Amino acid sequence: MANIKKDDNVIVITGGDKGKKGKVLKVFPKEGRALVQGVNVVKRHQRQTQKEQGGIITKEAPIQLSNIAHVDPKSGKATRIGFKILADGSKVRFAKKSGEVIDV
Repeated sequence: MANIKKDDNVIVITGGDKGKKGKVLKVFPKEGRALVQGVNVVKRHQRQTQKEQGGIITKEAPIQLSNIAHVDPKSGKATRIGFKILADGSKVRFAKKSGEVIDV
């Protein structure tokens, strides 16, 4: 089970985008990177095709997993993730700061 998954709310803890919050759009486990909405935005020159308009477009670039942390559901600050097994036998992730269950 992974610490960071798609649709998780995360906060950037280091780098130029420090303090920005966003939703994880995609995770690349082999590279150790994630695509976060509104974070690490870069400009790219796009050639015009039949389907897309040309010009300079802005899009998110992947960010290292070590540079992002989960957002605590209660406080809204960065928190670490723990794992526990519930009474019904399911394994869930929880925020270490508040104890709130992240997986529902």
